[in-house]
Amino acid sequence: MKSPSIGISLEGYPSIGLTGLSAIIFAILDWQTLAIISLLLCWFSVGFFRNPERVIPQEKDIAVSPADGKIIRMTKRLDPMTGHERECISIFMNIFQVHVNRAPVQGKIESIKYWPGKYLNASLDKASTDNERCGYLITDENKDIWSMVQIAGLIARRIVCYTTEGDTVSRGQRYGLIRFGSCVELYLPPSYTPTVKIGDYVTGGQDIIARARK
Repeated sequence: MKSPSIGISLEGYPSIGLTGLSAIIFAILDWQTLAIISLLLCWFSVGFFRNPERVIPQEKDIAVSPADGKIIRMTKRLDPMTGHERECISIFMNIFQVHVNRAPVQGKIESIKYWPGKYLNASLDKASTDNERCGYLITDENKDIWSMVQIAGLIARRIVCYTTEGDTVSRGQRYGLIRFGSCVELYLPPSYTPTVKIGDYVTGGQDIIARARK
């Protein structure tokens, strides 16, 4: 498994370095407007690629949010990883939110599947089937099956995967990121029920998004 950095995602260093260096060069040349623009772009890159530590809940039989963002949909739909209809929670990430994605439960990555596609607004329903996507199938400690799907968006142009098939992930562990505005969908096993509602804002790896049914 690839080891992501702490503080800033490794994928952000080229953007931060390039914009920061440009700001310095333009400042030396006394090109103030370009220096300010480069400095703002550097600041944006640092914010976008931030990779903070999170306090992971230790309760049993819960799932945490796989992403930071807003709950925009909660409905039953066809799970692309299993082919079965399941409860799906869609989380939309805007360009100002943390884009590192985290495993909702502890378990084994059984399979990873990539679909090339379009770059529609990730908040649209058809983005779930038409956009570029990467799906992960996890079997947890209780043999429940979870599916996570990273969906590229209107601006997002790259999905980054930190894991490989066969890896074991812990709850809240980083498994990937999506660059610049996107969506993550979590498909729940039948034994779990959502603890969130449409319009809620959630924090990846920290906020509880589902609990086992009693």
